[in-house]
Amino acid sequence: MQLIGQYDSPFVRRVGIALTRYGIPFEHLPWSTFGDWERFVQHNPLRRVPCLVLDSGEALIDSGAILDHLDELHGRDRALIAAAGPDRRAALRRIALATGTADKAVAFFYARLFAPRLDPAFVTRSEGQITAGLAALEQAAAARSGDWWHGATPGHDDIAAACVVRFLSEAYAHLVRLSDYPALQDHSTRAEARGEFQAISQTFIPPS
Repeated sequence: MQLIGQYDSPFVRRVGIALTRYGIPFEHLPWSTFGDWERFVQHNPLRRVPCLVLDSGEALIDSGAILDHLDELHGRDRALIAAAGPDRRAALRRIALATGTADKAVAFFYARLFAPRLDPAFVTRSEGQITAGLAALEQAAAARSGDWWHGATPGHDDIAAACVVRFLSEAYAHLVRLSDYPALQDHSTRAEARGEFQAISQTFIPPS
């Protein structure tokens, strides 16, 4: 397998961490959606990351779809998310909050980077969506009784939250201070201390 994309993307990173947790061998191709733009077209016409190229040559796109395939490979009963029921729905909601916040943050980052001028109302709305997403994740993290939502070790929801929190703290340092989100700061600190997070890691590199 080949995982395409740089680890400063929370979407690529969550896939890389899951591959590592599952013990699935893969080759990492740290292509940039800017510098390596044309290389993506053979795998993903949208030229987005992550992209997972299977040994058969089939290319999977979108981190959620990729993780669903990895869960199937590893075994649904041993996956990093509950197989069914309220626990699964709760985990999927947390994942949606994390990845939805990251989606908004990425889109807004590019708008700030390339637009000559942004309407102040759009800026206020976008920043409000980012901080509201974080606030919801903070509430969920503060309400749990253990170290992780998934159980004794991090699940897909724990991984997504940690990856997104780090991304936002680096890409939006002017807006996101982890000290304002103590439960998420603790979550991030514990996650980043783990071997799989340290192995699948890259400081945010702004496109130029």
